[in-house]
Amino acid sequence: MKRFFSTAGPVNPGKHYYIDSLTRIDLDKLMSLVQQEKYFVLHAPRQTGKTTLLRSFMSHLNSGGRYTCLHVNVEKAQAARENVKEGIRAILDTLGEKAFDYLADPFVKKNWRRIVDESGEYAALQNMLKHWAKHNRRPIVLLIDEIDSLVGDTLISVLRQLRSGYEDRPELFPQSIVLCGVRDVRDYRIHSDKEKSLITGGSAFNIKAESLKLGNFTKQEINELYAQHTKETGQEFAEEVFPLVWDLTGGQPWLVNALAYEVCSNMKDGRDRKKKITGDSVKQAKENLILRRETHLDHLADKLSEERVRRVLEPILSDSSAPEKIAEDDLDYVTDLGLVVKEGQVRIANRIYQEVIPRQLTHSTQLTIHQEAPWYTEPDGRLNLDKLLTAFQGFFRGQFESWVDGFDYAEAGPQLLLQAFLQRIVNGGGRVEREYGLGRRRTDLLVNWPYPGGVQQAVLELKIRHGSMDSTIEKGLEQTHDYMDKCGAFEGYLLIFDRRETVSWEEKIFKSERTWNGVKINVYGM
Repeated sequence: MKRFFSTAGPVNPGKHYYIDSLTRIDLDKLMSLVQQEKYFVLHAPRQTGKTTLLRSFMSHLNSGGRYTCLHVNVEKAQAARENVKEGIRAILDTLGEKAFDYLADPFVKKNWRRIVDESGEYAALQNMLKHWAKHNRRPIVLLIDEIDSLVGDTLISVLRQLRSGYEDRPELFPQSIVLCGVRDVRDYRIHSDKEKSLITGGSAFNIKAESLKLGNFTKQEINELYAQHTKETGQEFAEEVFPLVWDLTGGQPWLVNALAYEVCSNMKDGRDRKKKITGDSVKQAKENLILRRETHLDHLADKLSEERVRRVLEPILSDSSAPEKIAEDDLDYVTDLGLVVKEGQVRIANRIYQEVIPRQLTHSTQLTIHQEAPWYTEPDGRLNLDKLLTAFQGFFRGQFESWVDGFDYAEAGPQLLLQAFLQRIVNGGGRVEREYGLGRRRTDLLVNWPYPGGVQQAVLELKIRHGSMDSTIEKGLEQTHDYMDKCGAFEGYLLIFDRRETVSWEEKIFKSERTWNGVKINVYGM
């Protein structure tokens, strides 16, 4: 059986193209922490390769003959919610099964029920690990996966029992324990029904030595991954594919694999191994993934309703210039989720997420917009953007106030409503590329519309009025021109949203033609 790109679950080297997980992290650092008998955290966004790394690390340690290492996923205990007894039983049952499966060690499997009966749920995990460490002839290294899937008092109890046994290591407790999840333990905000209070992860597990983060693929790793496909099948990737994939994904492992799987295995042309994979094929693959709302992207979208996520994303989606208003804890949380990165400026992590987020926030709105591309298509197949934006001015005037009422992302409402309108028009025919970041004071949109004569490219610059209208337009013209020059586009449109409630719609809505450095730019007020 030939290998393929992995898009679900841990990587299996016999079935999947892969990058060795142990090369993606500082292995010497991991080994040093284990040797120093440290308890530490490994975290990364979903579908980044955490479980694959933990399994590889388990094999690495066990092959050395010095440690007994076990990887155990405690997600099954999530169903117990606040029921600590059932949660601890689920964890110990999983621990016993995995020790038997991976290590051929039946000790935990045979004894955990007795330990629960004798010790009770608030000491059973600690005592079971104590007896197992005493029984085992090598120091134990325990890798606990999906730790942050646990809920409330169950999670608090697990963290406290691990902390309580810490001082007895390595003879009477695991020498080293790794907690693995999406978030750093410092970011846990756990509500205890038992104590009627909020417990932080840092207080429940204050023995953490360090927090390590598994990063995305590098550019070189993307090249190496795709080269495995070329080597095994003979199918080549055009040179433009590699920078494009990097630009679309930022190296996010699931996205990198999903694009390749879509274009090489799902799309008909890509299944012909004699045909080279082109940049256009990758762009179509990206669109397919977004339209199908693949599981990874759907899970990402679910996070948008969380208040902590909204507080970070809303200023980015609007043209906020006040990053200092975002709480550092919120920013760290959304960064841990993989939604944003902090590189110079705070921005959405990659171009695919940049498209997914506004589409998801306005998905139901798009379905209710009764506009069609043919209404705005010229005889030669090009879009008449002036006609389209003039229609949007009327739509915006009639719909904005009722639409934004109760909308969670109200500050970004004007930009999102335009993107919903625009997406509804171009769906199935063209693409809208988005660029925004905290403090940029604008949103850049690039419309790509194929027609018989080629591809029409048009820049739409979105700005909220700050200060006088003249200064806002002047700055907007400069920014529109710069983005047109960057993209090589010959059409430019500047949209100014006036959020002042004291100004009438008659004053807000206008249209004019301006010139900047010899380039014509149409300006629309609303």
